[in-house]
Formats: sequence, C-alpha cells, structure tokens
Amino acid sequence: MGTVFSFDVRGGEPAAVRAAVDEAVAGLHRVDEVFSTYRADSQVSRLARGELTLDACAPEVAEVLELAVEAQRVSDGWFSPSYRGRLDPTGIVKGWAVERAARRIAAAGATGVSVNGGGDLQVLGTPGAERPWRVGVADPLHPGGLAAVVSAAAAELAVATSGTAERGAHIVDPRTGRSAVTDLVSVTVVAPRLTWADCWATAAFARGSREGLRWLESLDGVEALLVTSEDEVRCTGGLARWLG
Repeated sequence: MGTVFSFDVRGGEPAAVRAAVDEAVAGLHRVDEVFSTYRADSQVSRLARGELTLDACAPEVAEVLELAVEAQRVSDGWFSPSYRGRLDPTGIVKGWAVERAARRIAAAGATGVSVNGGGDLQVLGTPGAERPWRVGVADPLHPGGLAAVVSAAAAELAVATSGTAERGAHIVDPRTGRSAVTDLVSVTVVAPRLTWADCWATAAFARGSREGLRWLESLDGVEALLVTSEDEVRCTGGLARWLG
C-alpha cells in the first residue's frame, strides 16, 4: 500500500496479543499482494485486465468492492472505485485494511488498540483507565504545527485526512478523471470506522469546502475539519466534542 504502519497496543494476555499483531502484519502484507494496482500480478490488476473473474479472487476482493460501491452511492459519486475507467479500489483499501487489523488485535483481548496507516488511525478501547487516545491533526499550511488534537474517548474512533500537503495533487475528480481542483488543502474526518472516514475525507476534498462541508454535516456520526488554501478552518457542528 506504499505507506508505513504502526501499532500501539495495551493490555491483554501478552502471547495472544503478540500473535494477533503478527497476524495483523501478515494480513497487511497480504492486502498489498491482492489489491496493489502497482503490482501486475495482484488479483485486482488481473481482475481489471479480465484475466480473473471475481469468483476466482480472494473473498476480500468482493467484500472491498461491495464497500466501494456503497461509498460511491453515499457520496453521490464523488468517491469512485475506478480511475479513468479502470478498476481501482485503492481509495478504500487502506482504511479497510487498517480497521481490520485493529479489530483483529482487539478480538485477541487487547484493551486498547491504535493502528496508524500513513497518518490515518483506527483506535479501539482506551490506552488506560480514564485516559483517551489523543490524535494530532497536522496543519497542512504550517509544517510542524497542529491544526487540532482529537481526543478519542469512544470505544471506537477513526481519524482520516485527505489533502495535498504530503502527496501533492493526487485526489481525482471522478467527473473529469483529472486532479481535483478545489479551495481545500486538507479534510480530516472523525468517525467510528476508518473504512468510511477515509472515503468521506477523499470525497469531501473532491467536492470543495462549501459542498464538502454541507455533505459531511448530513452524515450520521461523522465530524470533520476542513482547511482551505486561504488558511481558513471550517468544521462540522459537532466536532468540538472530540477536540481536547
């Protein structure tokens, strides 16, 4: 998936949790083998070329494609599982894979799990009694600074950011097939599941600040922080309860 992953795991029986972490890491490598569009031999690449049928692929491929179709529906087409007419579900794969890894470790008995995939996080449980996870949101216009700190006191919470600060203009407008041209430099979404938080951040960025914020406000359980190229910060109405 072309990024770095890190794990912060608290509590549980050490041997069981260690085994679950190892399984989660192996699972992330497996996801790259199956879904990478940069690998000619991946199942998704072969599926896109018509060399494999969906039934011949690993079950995870159908699962992810179903999620991608749902993301496309909810976003009114601003999230797309294709790129220039070719199958490309990478916009949903990373968030889904990170969330799955976190849940695998939590199921082994860990009382607190944080999995970070390239700056997007899924947290489950807590790091300690009466303690929340605290997630810094990088300021895209002032390197080294923070735009906000999310205090994750819920049993499960995800934080995902899409923007141009780290990777340049890589987000595509699905209507044109070209880089999205908007007034935004970043969108950070806070939601229970990283699978969706990552998708919604991407879709909102492609919409632009006004339409993106309006759409995000319509989603249940979703809050967001948007930063424009003019250094203006816009937030959904309920974001303040997650900041601290």
